[in-house]
Amino acid sequence: MDSVGAARQHSAMSETHLIVGAGQAGGWAAVTLRQAGFAGRIVLIGAEPWLPYERPPLSKAVLTAETEPPIAYFRDPARYAEHGIETLLGVRVVDIDAPARRVRLADGQALAYDRLLLATGGRARALTVPGGERALRLRTLEDARAIRARLATARQVVCIGAGVIGLEVAASARARGAAVTVLESAARPMGRSVSPEGAAFVARLHREAGVDLRCGIALAAIEPGPGGSERVLTANGSAFSADLVLAGVGMERALDLAVAAGLALDGGIAVDAWGRSSDPAIFAAGDVTAFLHPLFPGRRLRLESWRHAQNHGIAVGRAMAVAEAPVYDDIPWFWTDQHGVNLQVAGFPAEAARTVVRLDRDRVFVAVHLDAADRVIGVTAAGSPRDIRAGTALIRACCPVDPRLVADASLPLPAPRPAGR
Repeated sequence: MDSVGAARQHSAMSETHLIVGAGQAGGWAAVTLRQAGFAGRIVLIGAEPWLPYERPPLSKAVLTAETEPPIAYFRDPARYAEHGIETLLGVRVVDIDAPARRVRLADGQALAYDRLLLATGGRARALTVPGGERALRLRTLEDARAIRARLATARQVVCIGAGVIGLEVAASARARGAAVTVLESAARPMGRSVSPEGAAFVARLHREAGVDLRCGIALAAIEPGPGGSERVLTANGSAFSADLVLAGVGMERALDLAVAAGLALDGGIAVDAWGRSSDPAIFAAGDVTAFLHPLFPGRRLRLESWRHAQNHGIAVGRAMAVAEAPVYDDIPWFWTDQHGVNLQVAGFPAEAARTVVRLDRDRVFVAVHLDAADRVIGVTAAGSPRDIRAGTALIRACCPVDPRLVADASLPLPAPRPAGR
């Protein structure tokens, strides 16, 4: 190694990189930083007392299993020590002094950094109607444990919001034997994520499972009912009794620290395709970001999914360690399990100019979503992972397809032909 290389290595070994947020994005970023060759100090700071754990089970197995399952850590706890990653858990960062490159913790201590990664995710959005605080929310393990405890005796459950969380909890409550009502203010379930055709499939799935799904219903208030129950009041004058009310009305990104640091925002922390914020020493990854994507120019994407949090954390962790790291270019994708059906969604079905339904029978559904030029911009599939894989390749290739061939479910989706976007 020449003298310049040795000096750079020594400099890197003396640096400290802080990661605020010990969820999916932060945990993966910490390990990737080390694996990519960063030799300095890595400190992973989390407000929860747990090492990074999988969140998808919170709305499913944690609620339905006869015995509460163990925490699903996505990496053996011993691996953090093996990688020389320090963990500060159950500690909240309350301020960032960006000019001094220092964070302040709630316990009063301060930590200096050379580079800082914000992977703070978000908080479950609260209901703003009178009595909204009476509804439980689901974001953390402690939230899931509170809901699980209530489900043990709940016979009537009302879920406010027909997004993924509200519908997954509805399915789990039905699996526990409760009568379930879902109230959604929009015209259809999962309206931000799927097309009208996909929403119709989801609605049918829930209604056939015995869920009372009602759309176009505005919430008015939640008030105490008899015997410790709740009364959910709607704007049209209806009232619903419940032993448990769940608010599944979306997420609020945790932007307080970004604001304190003076970072540029765009509905999330504005970052480039490598996760770099407007401050050259601060990066951001996961749900908290609004990021640039090479396949979708002219817009920033704001995604909230398990895979995005993981893979964005990996990509940004690598970018913090390596000067010539590749850009983050994952195709947006998420999955949800509801009533025993695995539904996968890739791309942006809700933005389609045209939707071609390939299959729609019983508990199987496949739709391909096209833009005005007949290019694939999304795929929705229940019971057909092959179509998700093929559709994702078409989204990446951005090439026109023949809608007639796409509609023929006896044929596989066509192979992509490279074309400019």
